[in-house]
Amino acid sequence: MNIAANSVVVFHYTLTNKAGEVLDTSREGEPLPYLHGANNIVPGLEEAMAGKAAGDTFKVNVPPHMGYGEYMEEMVQQVPREMFSGIDTLEVGMQFHAEGQSGQQHVVTVTAIDGEQITVDGNHDLAGEELNFDVEVMEVREATADELAHGHVHGAGGDE
Repeated sequence: MNIAANSVVVFHYTLTNKAGEVLDTSREGEPLPYLHGANNIVPGLEEAMAGKAAGDTFKVNVPPHMGYGEYMEEMVQQVPREMFSGIDTLEVGMQFHAEGQSGQQHVVTVTAIDGEQITVDGNHDLAGEELNFDVEVMEVREATADELAHGHVHGAGGDE
């Protein structure tokens, strides 16, 4: 069976950056399952997976706009320390859920602390990065009705 919309794909991957540094890998653990066509993985990788079958191996370079997006300076803000009331210790690298102007939730990372001014960055850690995936497709199967209804994989390797 080839990978197409509404198929469940189980794959191993190694993700490296432009410098060749390993950013993430499934090789030391379980392969990653996802529902193809449900936007469960970055668009550039999902596009490259289409048509592949179990046993296929390939490498794909994913540009920022097909990965985690371009880095946007406007997503970096300075906010007053009082925005973190109830948090005793605030450190660079801490992440928080924040509500955007249109009400959507997103994660921000504390990148600097200067007295009462805290700098937060709402960009994904890999925004603006060229992503290189080394992939091995382990399994391809049809999604169940429940998986299609919920938009993600169930059972072994997936959520219930």
